[in-house]
Parts: sequence; C-alpha cells; structure tokens
Amino acid sequence: MSLTIDPWSFPAAEFDPKGEGKKSIVLGGGCFWCVEAVFKELNGVTDVRPGYAGGTGATADYKTVSSGRTDHAEVVEVVYDAARIGLGEILKVFFAIAHDPTEVGRQGPDVGRQYRSAIFYADEMQREVAERYMDQIEREGVFDEPLATELVPLQAFYVAEDDHHDYAARNRHQPYIRAVAQPKIEAIQAYKEHQEKEAP
Repeated sequence: MSLTIDPWSFPAAEFDPKGEGKKSIVLGGGCFWCVEAVFKELNGVTDVRPGYAGGTGATADYKTVSSGRTDHAEVVEVVYDAARIGLGEILKVFFAIAHDPTEVGRQGPDVGRQYRSAIFYADEMQREVAERYMDQIEREGVFDEPLATELVPLQAFYVAEDDHHDYAARNRHQPYIRAVAQPKIEAIQAYKEHQEKEAP
C-alpha cells in the first residue's frame, strides 16, 4: 500500500453525519475472507457477512465469481450501530487498513475484476459521505497513487456460501491467511488500542 502517512494519522472524514439505528454498507476490497476479518474487529460493527455484488443472482456463487468472468466483486456487508460508529470511520478503516484502494483489478496476489476496490452505496447519504471522503483523501495526497475505488449504487447483495463465513478465524494457520489476512488483523487491533489510549 502506497500510504504517505501511517494508518494512525489517516485523516478522519470531514463529512460524517451522526445517525441512529442499524445501518449497513457493502464494500469490496479484495478477498472477502480478509476484509471480513478486519471489520469483525471494529467497535460498533455488529455483523459482517461475505458475499457478492455487482452482478446477477445467476452468477453469485464462489466458483463462478472466482473465474473472473462475471461483473461481481467479492464484498462484505458491514452492519453497524450508527449511534456508536459513523460511516466515515468505517470507510477510514476500509481505506487505511482493509485493502489497498490504489490497486486496479487486483489486491496483492489476487488478480481479477472480482477483487476490485468498490463501495456499493445503498442511498444518497452513503454516496455523499463516500464521495466527499474520497475527494478529501485525494486532496490531502494520502496515497502516492490515485484511488481506484469504484463508487456505485448497490443493486443487490448476495450472501456467500456458509464455508466462507468467519474463514480467517477458522483457518488461522493457512498460509494465505497468515500472509494476507493476519497483518491486517494485527493492524486493526493496533488501531483499536491506539484509539483507546487517545480517548479522553
């Protein structure tokens, strides 16, 4: 990831209206095993479900999506308590820790359109928060390269097969999880510790 600053100094969203109740946002940041593992650690997040978005129900299965011949991206649905955490902070973690938003059509060793960086917004408020934050990140020169993140309306979210849920937690010693997911898990845990130390 070509960050020009460390994740702890990553800018908070300037526009992040307070909310209430249960909300959800669908995010694509490469392998959904790894992105799920990051957001399950975040305070205020109540549920994270891996799945597919961007294509049709007919092609929303792991084998077909993995072929790279569909319009789907591997995504996670992040469900959160809007009274405890704002969408802006969720997107901060998405951009700073969960993936590299400057990579086009890939994430690290995973290559293909299904691994693209994407925010699938459910309403105009989500679109505005995401669009303003992406503009802010670009304006402040946070990354050495431009964002490749797609900002598109959510047409449908298709939940992934059961064996993909909590995959990183259940397969901690798998080489891929150790190499790709574990550094992100350690980063989000350190981020939480930093927040707690800085809290008044």
